[in-house]
Amino acid sequence: MTRPLSRDVPIEPAHAALLVIDIQNYTARPDGGEYATMDAAAREARYDRFFGLLRETVVPNIRRLQDACRAAKIEVMFTVIESLTRDGRDSSLDYKISRLFVPRGSWDAQVLDEIAPAEDEIVLPKTSSSVFISTNIDYVLRNLGVRYVIVTGGLTDQCVDSAVRDACDLGYLVTCVTDACATLTQDRHDWALRNNAGYCRQRTTAQMLAEIAALTGAASQP
Repeated sequence: MTRPLSRDVPIEPAHAALLVIDIQNYTARPDGGEYATMDAAAREARYDRFFGLLRETVVPNIRRLQDACRAAKIEVMFTVIESLTRDGRDSSLDYKISRLFVPRGSWDAQVLDEIAPAEDEIVLPKTSSSVFISTNIDYVLRNLGVRYVIVTGGLTDQCVDSAVRDACDLGYLVTCVTDACATLTQDRHDWALRNNAGYCRQRTTAQMLAEIAALTGAASQP
């Protein structure tokens, strides 16, 4: 008898990719992007929780997932907000209205040092909320034989959520790692996870590490 279709199935490591969305200097450091020009007291009052969460939880969790995926030969990929030009003329209308602009090749465009890409890992510059809209990621994933996408990064309710939904609509089985994502408030994070629970499987970092270890026979990361 044919098993019913389900999104709640383990990954296949040989056909999986870890996608780290927009954890870069521009978005994830208090001296990056628009945060750098803010009054220090105002920035701390408004964003201290967010940067603390990135520093203490999200980035370390992404690093643990990277280590496990690299050991299991699961593809590790990145997106960054970055224009193809120095003046941003190629950016989407939404990014222009929102004033989200990272010049090509700039410091703001670099992935955080703590989770920097290893040699030969793919980094896709994007100028829209969904990486599936402004890059050729679907083509690249299919060339790599990927069917399972593990999503991490930021912001949970914007670029992460957009990637989850588009990946599902394109036929990928998606896992969102709930404590390896962040947005500017806990309420926004929680609402985003509630809203996309119908599209993807949701797992914690510990659960995902245990799954990878069980599938590959590796020791689970502490």
